[in-house]
Amino acid sequence: MPIDPDFPRNHQPIGRINHADGEHFHFFWGPGKVAEAAENEEVKHAYEARGEELVPLGVSGTMVAIDWDSCVADGACIEACPVQVYQWYRTEHDVPAKEAINQTFAGTGSSVKEERKDYTDKADPIREHDCIWCMACVSVCPPQAVKVDQSNLEFHEKAAGTFNEALSKSSAPPPHAH
Repeated sequence: MPIDPDFPRNHQPIGRINHADGEHFHFFWGPGKVAEAAENEEVKHAYEARGEELVPLGVSGTMVAIDWDSCVADGACIEACPVQVYQWYRTEHDVPAKEAINQTFAGTGSSVKEERKDYTDKADPIREHDCIWCMACVSVCPPQAVKVDQSNLEFHEKAAGTFNEALSKSSAPPPHAH
């Protein structure tokens, strides 16, 4: 089951992942669901080896989003991204995924496909704000866990309380608030 294309309508922000620059952040959308990660043998073994429970998580990011329940830590999105939007979150903060929500990341984690901690690691769009909308990550993700959609900016701004109704009706492209 690939990422829900309407996840901002069908989910609610359950937290955020903050960038250490103090300006940028992205929402984490839930509730999560049992999906590809829970069925993947490498992922299941990695969770067992860590003594961690594999639980439904949700979607990390809004305009650039990864369904962490579908992500099997393949790393194709990390490798394909020409502007290094993604990082392996555990290479910066080695905590269970459910504890990464509401943490602050400097973006110093690895952006190299083979440098994940293990198959419990997830690609996180920590630099969502740098996306150039090339869609390379979407086309290479084996479980189709990635969604890139500029129009989701409205959902991000509404959740952040920065949405401007007058600007949304303008013919000019909206500024990126975060």
